[in-house]
Amino acid sequence: MVGVVEALYRYPVKGFSPEAVEEAELTTNAFFPCDRMFAVENGPSGFDASAPKHISKQKFTVLARAADIAKLKTRYDEASGFFDATLDGEHHRFLLRSGEGRAAFAAFLSDKFGAQFSGQLKVLEGPGTHRFTDHPSGQVSLLNLASVATLEVMAGRAVDPLRFRMNIHMSGLEAFAEDAWQPGDTLRLGEAELTFLAPTVRCKATHAHPQNGEYDFDLLPALFQAFKRNTMGVYLTVAKGGIVRLGDTLERVS
Repeated sequence: MVGVVEALYRYPVKGFSPEAVEEAELTTNAFFPCDRMFAVENGPSGFDASAPKHISKQKFTVLARAADIAKLKTRYDEASGFFDATLDGEHHRFLLRSGEGRAAFAAFLSDKFGAQFSGQLKVLEGPGTHRFTDHPSGQVSLLNLASVATLEVMAGRAVDPLRFRMNIHMSGLEAFAEDAWQPGDTLRLGEAELTFLAPTVRCKATHAHPQNGEYDFDLLPALFQAFKRNTMGVYLTVAKGGIVRLGDTLERVS
């Protein structure tokens, strides 16, 4: 079966709001555009901007540590570098490209959510092409909506796909069709070609409601009980760059 792109999302600041886009220009061997460029350190993480390496998500302010941060609705303006944040009807703006702006955002988070985190909060900017992704090599993440729909049936409740925080949402595939993909398989998506890397192992972040900031569904136990698995979605790398748009098709070519 041929898949169809239903939605595209970027997450400029790790752990915070998804931002829907209509198209994304993928670049060979590069991460999804404007994705996980910033992260909020929860106490010293050991990250060295002069020699950036992958750091575990547990070192950052993420939904797996505190569902409350989903209450903060955010939007990043790539052209200006401003990060807009709304909480309880109050609007705030931070220039994340500046050290002062990042410090101000960290102070704001400490004031509003500090009780949820044990360490001093600090906003990090990924130098160059570095991104704060959960997988060190997973440049793009893809979610099969039919797989999520099957989980809904087994769990007897609605499951918002945004719980999984993936870049590309696909319709048209059979449920768990992605299980047949092998490392190194090539997938053509719009103008781009992607290489299958690995399934995405899920964590407690999926228990958090993406809108109201509450742990309201023990998704991992439900996933294991229904399917004896702890994965949902896949990681890919970009073998050939190109623009991916809503409505583009996905097919396995090798």
